[in-house]
Amino acid sequence: MMVYTPNAIRSVVATLVVALPMSALAETPDSTSGEPKPFSSMAITPDAEKACRVPRPPADLAETAYLRNGYRAILRILVAERQLETETCDCLLGEFTWDMALAELPRFQTSDNPRLPFKVLDLYAMADALEAKHAEGCSE
Repeated sequence: MMVYTPNAIRSVVATLVVALPMSALAETPDSTSGEPKPFSSMAITPDAEKACRVPRPPADLAETAYLRNGYRAILRILVAERQLETETCDCLLGEFTWDMALAELPRFQTSDNPRLPFKVLDLYAMADALEAKHAEGCSE
């Protein structure tokens, strides 16, 4: 059985305390400047095609994340349906509001339970399918 002395433990801790903060300043593998990059500068820029992505709903839209995620999926469905209907590859997100998603709730409602009025996974699947169909039409 190996016994560690207090001095050995302090030495290991001191090494970690010095080494770990330095790792936050480490260079990225594709860095060409030769200078360390601070962690905050490693933010990923969004893809141009993601610019038309429905944003996260505001916290005050609904009491729970489950409901907010459902409303987001409904808004995705509404945007994709309009894009398919008008046969446009333009981003029509600016034409829609969160109130419009709330107004469409009866169309997607699967339960009378106010805390679980719809099946979010089903809404995600529907939105994904419509967006895929739209993307396929725009890639041709």
